[in-house]
Amino acid sequence: MSRLPVLFLITAATCLVAGVTLGIGMGMAHDYRLMPVHAHTNLVGWTSLALMGLTLRAWPELAIGRLAMVQFVLSAGSALAFAPGVYLAVIHEAPGLAIAAGMVWLAGALLFLGRLVHLAFADAPRRLPAGLAAE
Repeated sequence: MSRLPVLFLITAATCLVAGVTLGIGMGMAHDYRLMPVHAHTNLVGWTSLALMGLTLRAWPELAIGRLAMVQFVLSAGSALAFAPGVYLAVIHEAPGLAIAAGMVWLAGALLFLGRLVHLAFADAPRRLPAGLAAE
């Protein structure tokens, strides 16, 4: 069995710990300027990566092949870059990294969607329209 689902989950759990730690730190300091960093770390990092990993675990055929690893690199890499990018955008008004990470994240999400659609329809039986069935 592929280890790719576990790699997604490890990366997701890393984002979870980072997001929770940041949230606790903001609460203790009563400084919530980094709330967007906290939110993106939890939603893009923890939630989305965990759901991708669990999906690959539920449908192991999605974890096989080169595209599976490309999806991991795009999704996990951009999720990890997103938090520093949002930090730079919020604190230093430099949104470049956040924009780039967002575009790479979108590429990974589109690849994920495409692979799911392919899985759903690749082996679907082909049916002829009514009236065209072979006699």
